[in-house]
Amino acid sequence: FFSPTDSSDFEDEGELSGPVVGYCGRHGYEKCLDDVVESAARMPDVDVVLVGDGPARSDLIAQAEELGADNVRFPGFIERERLPEFYSALDAFVFPSDSETEGIVAMEATACGTPVVGADARGLKNTVKHGVNGYRYPAGDLDALESAVDRALDRREELAQNCLDMRDEMKVDRTLDEIEAIYRDLV
Repeated sequence: FFSPTDSSDFEDEGELSGPVVGYCGRHGYEKCLDDVVESAARMPDVDVVLVGDGPARSDLIAQAEELGADNVRFPGFIERERLPEFYSALDAFVFPSDSETEGIVAMEATACGTPVVGADARGLKNTVKHGVNGYRYPAGDLDALESAVDRALDRREELAQNCLDMRDEMKVDRTLDEIEAIYRDLV
């Protein structure tokens, strides 16, 4: 289901012009999306799209307005069927949360050929291979976040190809086989 796809409809709807960085998922305070909004204000040439909804959404919108970050868009919830189109429209997927156990959206983005910039924490340590399919940065360090976004954008084509090359590693069947092998070794 998650693979590179035509994203022209999504791009046209969002009136995106520059490099595009985005996130999708729950807009909870623990997701650290305020870091993305603040960084967006410091990177006016980058379009930032935060898809989803949740308790922090109205505060994030207010933060963007207060900072004058008119390069941040909040399209709200999109249907699951459109997620590959969304990921494919991005030049980089940004995932600032330091509380993720799995980082499934990072794997979905990778499967669509979209490099991931993620906090160097928990599940993202296994999902984002630094310099291969994206970059990790110390959670909460906005300078490092912005630097990681810049590097991902500079190496977009190479990282995108690496993402596609990693797809087989992330398939559910392979993961289940690995888990089964671990259990067999334990027995």
